Amino acid sequence: MQNNEIAEQAAITSAEKWLELTDRSDAAESWSQAASALFKSAVTPEQWNNSLDAAQGLIGKPLSRELKSKQYQEEMPGLPDGEYVVLEYETSFEKKRRGTETVALVKDADGEWRVAGYFVK
Repeated sequence: MQNNEIAEQAAITSAEKWLELTDRSDAAESWSQAASALFKSAVTPEQWNNSLDAAQGLIGKPLSRELKSKQYQEEMPGLPDGEYVVLEYETSFEKKRRGTETVALVKDADGEWRVAGYFVK
């Protein structure tokens, strides 16, 4: 297995643990345990809680998700160079039959993969 594939698999494992927390509306735990230093520097726990509540209020909680793409990269727009993996999931929500979740992960200074960004469309 190539290094990029190893990185992608580690990022997928971290993303899925983080998504389990968000699926349960556990904003506090998803922010404190699984969010990267980049995420924490951009979003306060209160802002994250409000964003998660608003999104789940609008489209509901996920019913199913399937990984559609994964991409390792060393540059991300507007972020410092580093190791990143961008994952896209096709997700069905309670109030939106078809959506796309994008989870961007970064390899933190301690070597752990953590969420740097999360977007739903």
